[in-house]
Amino acid sequence: MKIALAQQNYHIGNFELNTKKILDGIDRALTAGAELVVFSELCVCGYPPRDFLEFNDFIAKCDEAIEAIKQKTGKIGVIVGCPVRNSRKEGKDLFNAGMLLYKKEISGTAYKTLLPTYDVFDEYRYFEPSYTWNVIEFGGKKIALTVCEDLWNLSDNPLYRSTPMEQLIRQKPDLMINISASPFDYDHDDDRKEVLRANVQRYKLPLIYCNTVGSQTEIVFDGGSLVFDAKGNIMHEMKYFEEDFVMIDTNISSAEVVQNSKITLEDLQHLDKEMRVAKVKDPEKIIDYLTDENNIKQIYKALVLGIKDYFGKMGFSKAIIGSSGGVDSAVTLALACKALGNENVRAILMPSQYSSGHSVSDAEQLSKNLQNPYDIIAIKDIYDSFLKELSPLFKDMPFGVAEENIQSRTRGNLLMAIANKFGYILLNTSNKSELATGYGTLYGDMAGGLGVLGDVYKMQVFALAKYINRDKEIIPQHIIVKPPSAELRPNQKDTDSLPDYAILDKILFQYIEKRQGPKELIAMGFDPAVVARILKLVNTNEYKRNQFCPIIRVSSKAFGVGRRMPIVGKYLS
Repeated sequence: MKIALAQQNYHIGNFELNTKKILDGIDRALTAGAELVVFSELCVCGYPPRDFLEFNDFIAKCDEAIEAIKQKTGKIGVIVGCPVRNSRKEGKDLFNAGMLLYKKEISGTAYKTLLPTYDVFDEYRYFEPSYTWNVIEFGGKKIALTVCEDLWNLSDNPLYRSTPMEQLIRQKPDLMINISASPFDYDHDDDRKEVLRANVQRYKLPLIYCNTVGSQTEIVFDGGSLVFDAKGNIMHEMKYFEEDFVMIDTNISSAEVVQNSKITLEDLQHLDKEMRVAKVKDPEKIIDYLTDENNIKQIYKALVLGIKDYFGKMGFSKAIIGSSGGVDSAVTLALACKALGNENVRAILMPSQYSSGHSVSDAEQLSKNLQNPYDIIAIKDIYDSFLKELSPLFKDMPFGVAEENIQSRTRGNLLMAIANKFGYILLNTSNKSELATGYGTLYGDMAGGLGVLGDVYKMQVFALAKYINRDKEIIPQHIIVKPPSAELRPNQKDTDSLPDYAILDKILFQYIEKRQGPKELIAMGFDPAVVARILKLVNTNEYKRNQFCPIIRVSSKAFGVGRRMPIVGKYLS
């Protein structure tokens, strides 16, 4: 059977656009001579639709889109993902469905069984799990059609009590097709391949896996759709972080193998756990892992796509950034120029009396290298006017955090004023290390419409800067090598308030991503006082992060929708 895979970038709730993409994909498949074309999970409405699913009108528009797509299926089978109403009164009102459309009819439907509620997922809030499992017959083949998570229950510590394929395999299917919306994180793509391969090894069937691509606010989908033969060899691996289309024939010869399988099912069942333990077993290797060249390359592509789609899908084209001469703003500026075009990114340099001369010259050189527009607005006079008006209240109290934050909030006000005046979106430059420890000013340097580096540790920011400079110097070397500083008081350094980032990031990674407690961290060799201090900073600053803008997610545990902590909790604070 000739099957086409259409890996596409959808827009949540944009039914006209999504339907057109799907119809165009069908036309392309027909032209190529495909008998069946496969799209991704909830492609009709975009993923994740969240509370849009609670509106009857939204579901009605999904139904209308299916009707339009059905009209194209006279000569070709089409597998799409769409929410479907539950006819039973018991349970949730909807199913997350994969549908086979053929000859202008719905020829088969598979409802998602395993509904994730961890991290960024909240599917059981909306969907009812399937209670029936049947193969779908098409083109003389029996297809075991599943939806995303349905294939993710094969580890030695399964999250769910049942596995849909265990039901479907009894009906002797000829191949598996899985439609998916699997989010990106830099620790995920290899694991995803092996989980899928584990299904092939267990059920001895070829697998066609179609993933979505594109960014939906904070969640990035990286594509990378896959085709496996029945031996677990990868026959096709589609592009990452961009749309793609491929034609396959289920009668594939072994000569066409892209990647051979050299691993057994027994190995696969323990692989995920072993891989993750190995990556963090030695604390001294954590930074090497976080800054691994392949991880940084993926993070770079994910952030560029995240910025591009956020602006494109929101209807904006121009960004504004506070350019301080530091590495965070430099990396953010370079990423934004790549995503939006250098002419569409405006940098604002806002030196104070505490700014070093090289900070301004470094920031200027950066914009000259990137060829993006920039302006310089000194803030000393504005800052002094604040202090003058506050002097009756402040009296003779010594200089402190309040005065430092006035500078930051002055900059935030200027950036937002320019953004409002000219229709820009302010890109925030705070990194994950700063957000974790509360090292930032609410309504100041924490202002913005999108957090670009909020899921990137400081040591990873340095690695990104080096990656950006891989072919030529874009970010001035002095920005990369100088000690980080907020420059809000004379001779200020980040290390005045925080441990060295090489130590800080190790502890933060173990605590945030790996959920290791103080005893485990101390057992790894970290100083008990430093551990207690850092964990307290993380937990007492939850209120700040709760007021922060959306963050592009690139890790397995990002601040935002995937991490839910109480603000008033006492634990470790």
